[in-house]
Amino acid sequence: MRKLGFYLGIFALTIFASCGGGREVTRMDPNAQKDISGRWNDTDSKQVAEEMISDVLSKPWLKRYMDLNDGKVPVVIIGDVTNKSHEHISSETFIKDIERAFINSGKVRVVENDDFRKRIRDEQDSQQVNATDDTKKAIAQELGADFMMFGTINSTVDAYKKEKVVAYKVNLELADLQSTEKVWIGDKEIKKYIKN
Repeated sequence: MRKLGFYLGIFALTIFASCGGGREVTRMDPNAQKDISGRWNDTDSKQVAEEMISDVLSKPWLKRYMDLNDGKVPVVIIGDVTNKSHEHISSETFIKDIERAFINSGKVRVVENDDFRKRIRDEQDSQQVNATDDTKKAIAQELGADFMMFGTINSTVDAYKKEKVVAYKVNLELADLQSTEKVWIGDKEIKKYIKN
């Protein structure tokens, strides 16, 4: 009986040690850059979005549009940004980073994409029946986009033994919705060296 108690005690200590002693979690600044895996991460997404939006807003299309439209600020919609890379990248997160950079610039207006517009329209339809006359929102009053941005995220991997270089390339284009003219093409590359 003593042996059984001894072994049960050892078993309990082993379980306790394996459950409680191995992991440590530390809070960190959300803006801090920390690259653990070498894969695409939130820092890459924000950096690429901010640099590309800074580039697109510095090009001639913006001044030309405003000159032709009495200083009116253009309206932009972000379309698909397709992930063609070798790993899972949330293009939705990247699109939100692009929208944030555009909006924060104050130089363009941004409208919702098709999925969100459907949700808004559903709410507007519901309000026509369920909201009071003085609070319901009118239908068919949406802000039409002047330009659409779309693009791709690609990657290449060069690996040998315990070393590899991963290169991500983001290509974005901006097109005039009326004429379909491409008014801007931009690309940004991030390269990472990883050694195991």
